Amino acid sequence: MKSFTIATALGAVIAPVLAASKGNLTPIQVKGNAFYKGDERFYVRGVAYQPGGAADAQDPLLDTESLKRDIANFKDLGINTVRIYTIDNSKNHDEGMKMLDDAGIYLALDANSPKYSLNRESKDTLQRSYNDVYLQSVFATIDAFADYNNLLALFSGNEVINDKNNSNAAPFIKAVTRDMKQYISNRATRQIPVGYSAADVAEIIEQQALYFDCGTDDERADFFAFNDYSWCDFEDKLQTFEGAGWNKKMETYKNFPKPIFLSEHGCIEPNRQWGEVSAIYSSKMSSVYSGGLAYEYTVEPNNYGIVDLKDGKITPNKDFKSLKAAYAKASNPTGNGGAKTSGTASKCPPKDKYWDVTETLLPAIPTSAVKYMNSGAGTGPGLSGDGSHFAGKASEGTATAGSGQATRTPNGSAAPSTSGGADSAAPVAVEIPLRFVGMVGASVLLGAALMF
Repeated sequence: MKSFTIATALGAVIAPVLAASKGNLTPIQVKGNAFYKGDERFYVRGVAYQPGGAADAQDPLLDTESLKRDIANFKDLGINTVRIYTIDNSKNHDEGMKMLDDAGIYLALDANSPKYSLNRESKDTLQRSYNDVYLQSVFATIDAFADYNNLLALFSGNEVINDKNNSNAAPFIKAVTRDMKQYISNRATRQIPVGYSAADVAEIIEQQALYFDCGTDDERADFFAFNDYSWCDFEDKLQTFEGAGWNKKMETYKNFPKPIFLSEHGCIEPNRQWGEVSAIYSSKMSSVYSGGLAYEYTVEPNNYGIVDLKDGKITPNKDFKSLKAAYAKASNPTGNGGAKTSGTASKCPPKDKYWDVTETLLPAIPTSAVKYMNSGAGTGPGLSGDGSHFAGKASEGTATAGSGQATRTPNGSAAPSTSGGADSAAPVAVEIPLRFVGMVGASVLLGAALMF
């Protein structure tokens, strides 16, 4: 009984600390409207990475031989981030994530998969697909990756709103964002940024940014990202910052209080030269934008890839070489790049011809999913699961504003009561040196020995 009591006490002290120590990279934090690596401004400089594409969704982190080959190209490109859209949340990813960490590469990860996602076909299918089975998979993905220091951010959705006529998906996306944030605060050992990757639908892109940033802190996204293909370099005339209309976008988002970055970019019509890269990493944009992710690594049927994959062999194409050159020439601005350290929540956009969202209250988390906040989600369904679109129990009714506030903070203590104001302090991770773990462990052992 003595040894069991001592081991239990020691485990309770050490386990949360060890759980946060996978990898050598410094976790990325949100401060004001920018990302930071410690005290240094962090710019996302990366590429979308999903060999096989959506049609053959596989987990690229589990194929470690191919990953090793691709990491060599990532290092050659000079990137610091990859975005992966689909992983198997039933498997262990220690080896693949360590390979990325050793190469200095962070992961921006989509929490959804083709079978476990919101169904935007109609308002009824949106309501039905926001259910406990779906959230169990989302939370299991968080559990599978939360302990890796090089997990940069999580996307609560990708282009769920892909047309000016389906903005009614917005409250459900925002509810998932709220649920993910609460789950991270309740279950993880550090704060992990959660945000949405939007389609650049001209009529409603600004409304999306405002909507996902308005309301109480528990439901506001930690960042806003969008897939932007508006900068196209023509062979006989390179497009400019003004010509692409990016100066107007800077004006639109100049007071946005959270980080913005491009979750996809790289127009291919008619001759891709990556002219936008020099703008993204310049002082023209750094006060608002925090980098971007070039789309995409492997050539798929849409022909956006920068490498050809055939019989397991990778061959960089001319787009790879152009992107490498563009990255090499683009230096990050000095200092904080003009980033803001504070800001206030946006006002929710009014309903208009295309933005068909009037309610400010969000769908309530499905009753059967509430238990995961305390007990954890358990093993994920992986890529062979039955899917969630018409499974489980759906949400019923709406949530009270602020109901997604965490009941604890990522350092394991009870969450402070907040007013839900825009400038409320977000919980921060408590980093404890390994030598301190030993001291604490020794103290626990000594104290336990004295008790018996």
